[in-house]
Amino acid sequence: GGKVVIADIMEDALATAEAELKQISENVISVKCNVTVEEDCTNLAERAIEQFGQINLVAPFAGITGDGLMIKTDRETGKVSGKMSLDQFQKVIDINLTGVFLTVRECAEQMINHNCRGLICLVSSTGSLGTAGQINYSSSKAAMSVMPKVITAEFFRRGFADKIRCMAVAPGYVGTPMVKNMDKKIVDNIVQQVPINRLIEPDEVVSLVGELYRNEAMAGETVFIHGGLRLGSKG
Repeated sequence: GGKVVIADIMEDALATAEAELKQISENVISVKCNVTVEEDCTNLAERAIEQFGQINLVAPFAGITGDGLMIKTDRETGKVSGKMSLDQFQKVIDINLTGVFLTVRECAEQMINHNCRGLICLVSSTGSLGTAGQINYSSSKAAMSVMPKVITAEFFRRGFADKIRCMAVAPGYVGTPMVKNMDKKIVDNIVQQVPINRLIEPDEVVSLVGELYRNEAMAGETVFIHGGLRLGSKG
């Protein structure tokens, strides 16, 4: 029953997703969008209003990883042999953090101006707890875990926190095609840290987002969905 606007920078993948969704409903449009470009995010929010008149659920889930150690040392000498480049750090921050900020800001503006009711749902991660080799990714996801509190406080001050809520979901290891195609030994080692003894299914994350949308008592918090994951003592 939903009316959907999907956005991505990859036009082929976007077209495929739009075609799949249109098998369910014709109420789907796709918009090419680079979330790091302010004008693209403005256009995305405006197109949603032009097409459907309301924005009720914002899901700014664009994100990438760019793993690597901040400082690499030589095993023999103990001296520094490499560093994470500024570009490697900045690219992840630009998409995962700045891109989310721009998307949320532009959609929130349209929601306020058009008297919309709904949810802004961010995606954090268990990486926000601090995982070695992910100083860029973990920093961006830690930011996502505090944003709902900040946004809710700002909306509360302005008197519309009851109409536009903000929450975040924080998945653990999810059985996406990318994860399932990883080396089996790596996946097995991951699962050994998960008490429910399996990866989280994408549909389970979707179900949680749906519940946060339906349950209007949920505001300003981050909800973990990770099967009880226990990170090792070395992160």
